[in-house]
Amino acid sequence: MTRPTGLRKRAYTVALTVFRWLPGPVRRLLVRAGTPSFTVGAVCVIDHRGSYLVLRQPHRPGWSLPGGLCDRGESAADAVTRELHEETGLCIEVGLPVSVQVNGRVRRVDVIYRIRVDDRPAVTAGGEATKARWLPPADVLDGADGPTREVLDLLERAEVDGATDGRILGAT
Repeated sequence: MTRPTGLRKRAYTVALTVFRWLPGPVRRLLVRAGTPSFTVGAVCVIDHRGSYLVLRQPHRPGWSLPGGLCDRGESAADAVTRELHEETGLCIEVGLPVSVQVNGRVRRVDVIYRIRVDDRPAVTAGGEATKARWLPPADVLDGADGPTREVLDLLERAEVDGATDGRILGAT
């Protein structure tokens, strides 16, 4: 969004001030009407000494990470906990998300969690999952679907020293 100037700036400020005083439900309705809708999901990379737990699911080509869409009113942590239990039989507790993947082209936001385990848990594919397997990242990438490749690429880039540190490029 470009910054308005002069008279446009004043009108913009007045509009925001009026907006602030509208009842909450009216503000939410206006925001929803004027913004694109996105699906929000949560995925979990479970890492056992360099191998990732991946799944085959009938609605996705190739290997995918466990996870799924958030139900209305559900947090990403609750969604990924629920989905992992349905798809793998594992009961998990996640920490803070390690990243968020936003794909504006398909209007999808994925909240990404990671769990590192020393002992490989027994996994039973269930729910939407038809197979579960532990694979090294290179093998996952060879046969992964697009969203899984996006998530793993993001995690790899985030591991580089300083990758999550932003910087000021200048001022206008």
